[in-house]
Amino acid sequence: MNQIKVFLLMAGLTALLVVLGGYIGGRGGMMVFFVMAALMNFAMYWWSDKVVLKMYKAKIIERADAPDLYDMVDRLRSRAGLPMPVVAIAPSQQPNAFATGRNHEHAVVCFTTGIMQLIGRDELEGVIAHELAHIKHRHMLVGTIAATMAGAIAMIGSMVRWGAIFGGFSRDDDN
Repeated sequence: MNQIKVFLLMAGLTALLVVLGGYIGGRGGMMVFFVMAALMNFAMYWWSDKVVLKMYKAKIIERADAPDLYDMVDRLRSRAGLPMPVVAIAPSQQPNAFATGRNHEHAVVCFTTGIMQLIGRDELEGVIAHELAHIKHRHMLVGTIAATMAGAIAMIGSMVRWGAIFGGFSRDDDN
């Protein structure tokens, strides 16, 4: 679920910046703001692991800190053919877990204390497998590309709309 929220946030911010750029500076402003949005999306993709852990006040753990959790992640990641991700615990009673990171080598899986208290071992293994699937299938990369493309589509659509309203794309201009 967090991957969807990240995608929607990135796509929404990209579209907002493109529209704002068009309002402020016309087509040139749209292009400038689109480039800014693309750079923001790249930064979010590149440093998402650090940003999200800080936002959640999560603590990176070693095996000695939570051996059962760490061993479950290690066993399941091995079965998935992934390198060991960073494992973190966030001090929140809201039951949640998420995966982030720009690639397999920089992956993070984080669990709230709430989810670890609420569900049993079998369910937690299912949650871990789900989060590892996000890593394996590179959902952060896919979301970043999709958000940037959504911004580009918004920019093109706005340019076409305003061009059509003000006669900028009329075929009669050729005659």
